[in-house]
Amino acid sequence: MSAMDLVSPRKASPGDQVAVVSPSFAAPGFAPAVHEQAMQRLQEVTGLVPVEYPTTRRLGATPQDRAADLNAAFADPEIRTVLATIGGEDQITVIPHLDAELVRADPKPFLGYSDNTNLLNWLWMHGVAGFYGGSTQVHLGPGPSVDPVHAASLRAALLTGERLEITEPGESEDFGVDWQDPAALTAHGDRERTEPWTWAGPERSVTGRTWGGCIEVIEWILTAGRFPADPGVLDGGVLLLETSEELLPAREVGWIVRSLGERGLLEAVHAVVVARPPTSSFDVERTTAERAAKRAEQRDVVVETVQRYNPDAVVVVGVPFGHTRPQWILPYGGMVTVDGAQQRVWAEYA
Repeated sequence: MSAMDLVSPRKASPGDQVAVVSPSFAAPGFAPAVHEQAMQRLQEVTGLVPVEYPTTRRLGATPQDRAADLNAAFADPEIRTVLATIGGEDQITVIPHLDAELVRADPKPFLGYSDNTNLLNWLWMHGVAGFYGGSTQVHLGPGPSVDPVHAASLRAALLTGERLEITEPGESEDFGVDWQDPAALTAHGDRERTEPWTWAGPERSVTGRTWGGCIEVIEWILTAGRFPADPGVLDGGVLLLETSEELLPAREVGWIVRSLGERGLLEAVHAVVVARPPTSSFDVERTTAERAAKRAEQRDVVVETVQRYNPDAVVVVGVPFGHTRPQWILPYGGMVTVDGAQQRVWAEYA
């Protein structure tokens, strides 16, 4: 499928060690109670033993120090997988300090999303597949429990490697309870019922390797020259696109997707999977109707733009990955099937 020769790292076993790192924002240092509950739940859900690093809780750590922790985690033979606590906005400055020889010598699964698109793309560039999703501080620590779809995909990514159908949990929240509020440990954020996914393009089934991530970060990656010159590396692939809590206007999302078309990336892929986007935040409050309207605006501009550049692509919009909860973790560089005839999506966690 792809010109990239990707390795799928071997799975961990219960009792193995898992590195818990903060490659961007050290959220555990800001909200330690949420972090402590996340570590407990991580062990309960996976049976893995969390190992923290010097910058896991250190607010304001330098890019060099955060990179040193990542290099140490990838180098340690006792560590069998690496999880990000959360994203952020400056991981792009960490990437130049990473040692590719370490990940090639002992490939390990890395899980993260948002700003972690930087690290997932870097691993992909060096031939190692990862998983898009997972945040100990967002999806494990807060709330009354771990959402079942998140727990299922977390175990599949780290332990079992099975094939799962990506289903709609039926509810979603854009953001949770403020981490400084004790209720963050026991309560969800405001959740609402979700609408059906939108399908576009031909009624056919596509199976291919994934690439993509948070579109704001994809824009940074391409600007920094950290993607192959030949868009043919994505031939036949599945493009993952999602937006962050920055709540970009729909027209700006459209501009970025249009740039992917001009770069040749939309033409190369055979399917595009677009996440249900957040449309409200702690700082931006909207009514249920306003949130739905914002989601529809983004959906329409993305579908129209993709079809302008690649009318043969199978497109599905509204899949619960990225900046939403409940969240499915998806393969990054692994195989996903997007079936436009049956209107179903499957992921292989091998």
